Parts: sequence; structure tokens; C-alpha cells
Amino acid sequence: MPLNVIKDSNGLQRVSLSEPGGSSLEVLLNGGHVVSWKNDRGEELLFIRNKNAGRSAIFGGISIAFPQATSLVPFEANEYVRTRLWSLDCSPLDHTSNDSQSSVNLVLGSSDKDLKKWPCRFELRIRISISPGKLTLMPSVINVGDKSFSFTFAMRNCLSVSDISEVRVEGLETLDYLDNSLRKERFTEQADALTFDGETTGRREHSWYTNKAFLMLVCGIHGINMVRVFHFLEMSIKQCCQ
Repeated sequence: MPLNVIKDSNGLQRVSLSEPGGSSLEVLLNGGHVVSWKNDRGEELLFIRNKNAGRSAIFGGISIAFPQATSLVPFEANEYVRTRLWSLDCSPLDHTSNDSQSSVNLVLGSSDKDLKKWPCRFELRIRISISPGKLTLMPSVINVGDKSFSFTFAMRNCLSVSDISEVRVEGLETLDYLDNSLRKERFTEQADALTFDGETTGRREHSWYTNKAFLMLVCGIHGINMVRVFHFLEMSIKQCCQ
């Protein structure tokens, strides 16, 4: 059965996904933004700021940053694809269709107006799918212009946690990072886990890890006695398309 695209109360186009195990997902075509991910018990796993009304881009959920996702380069692009209207991809690269209720293929192409901000033509595609206990986002970038370009790409995850002081991030030990708060000075991570005292995370909030890493986030969600572990596979995100 084809996916149903509806407009929510804010006039934003939204796609809802579900899978037989009971988990569900909601994706906005505005920004290709994942704004809800619920498990089989109906518990929301993503954080969305309540006061998003009137903003050009929603804060929270899972958002995409492209073609530059870091302040290591002059071009600032936090809002670049997050404020654009994506389309259902009728010709995905893996030849899958949008007939499944548990996955969706989205595509965003550059326009002539975009060339004023970034002078390269591209198609950005992403496949989003859910299965029991798992959310998968698979992006791909196609150069449709006549010159090569380099880019950075990021998916920014905002997870719902019950107590930030109980959260720790593992898997960064021995990796190098550039500290933006100290003029991009290079350091090597020494801690076996990063912890947080509050919403402001201090120096690590302004850091850019330069190596591949497998991350594990351990946090409490929806109740003091419930602990959930998230696994992230981080890949090198700077590439060159020709």
C-alpha cells in the first residue's frame, strides 16, 4: 500500500511509518526531518523542543546537515537542507519502492537559487526504515553537475532521556578531536566515557572528532528504573564526488 502524505496542524507535510512489531516513525518532508520514533510500547525515544512554532527549522528529533556540517570550514549550512521541502523518491538507487509502510525514500535536488549559497549541483537521497528496536537512515549523495566537490554530512540525533546526569557516551577513547572553543586545537580523548552535568556540555559540546568511531549511548528513558542503550555506527563523513 502506498505511503500516505498528510498535512499536520502546522501545515507541514508528514509521513507516518510503522512495522508489525509495533514501533512507529514520523518524518516531515520539510527538511527530511525525523520528528518521532516510538518503540513497541508507544514510548517516544526522540526529544523535540516544545516551542518550535514560528521557527524555520525544528529543533530536536533527527535532522540532516549538508553540504557542510561543521564549522571547520567557512560555509555555515545548519539550515541549508533543514528548511527545504523534500520529495518522495520514486526512483531510489536501490530500486526499492515507497509501497512499504515501514520505510520511505526521500530526495532533495539543488536548485538554481541554491547555487548562490553553494555553487555545486547535487541530489541528496535518504532511505529511512524501521524494524523492531532499530531505526536505519541510509543517505547517498550524487553529483549532477560538471565539477567535483567535497562535502561533510551529519545526522544530528536528539534522544529523549529522563536524567542527563545518568547519560554516558562510550567509544571515543583514544580518538583525536579538534576543540572549536580553543581555536581548533587538537586533543586526544582520554576518558573511557563522556558524562554530562546538564544541558550545556562544556568543551565537548564544541568538539569535532576526526576519526571513525562506534558509539554507545547509555541513558535512562521514561522512568528511573528503565535503562536503554543506543548503538551508533559513525563513519567518516567527508567525501568527494565527481
